[in-house]
Amino acid sequence: MITGHADVPLAIEAMRAGVVDFIEKPFDDEVLLASIHRVLDQATKATSADVERRAFASRLDTLSRRERDIVDGLVKGHANKVIAFDLGISPRTVEVYRANAMTKMQAGSLSELVRMVMTTGFFPD
Repeated sequence: MITGHADVPLAIEAMRAGVVDFIEKPFDDEVLLASIHRVLDQATKATSADVERRAFASRLDTLSRRERDIVDGLVKGHANKVIAFDLGISPRTVEVYRANAMTKMQAGSLSELVRMVMTTGFFPD
């Protein structure tokens, strides 16, 4: 926002409305350009994060119900044996579903899988 009549209440109202920068007249061209570059960088990062979140959510949608149950247990921090007990299946079966889920999610590690799930915002119940 560029203004020639700045005061604190106006600045506060502008920031609450989503203004990223508050520049008073007369302003230096470099100040304006720096502000524009900052906003463009923020927009690029936000767009990139949204694309990544949607990609992870799309991968989550490919999981079967049982694979999702296993992933939910992993995100909660449960060991394979605990997940197996909770679901009434063998630990070996959990390992198979876990491997399938890791492949579908394209996760190289458990921590990466957890990060993907947390990024999507789909937290286990």
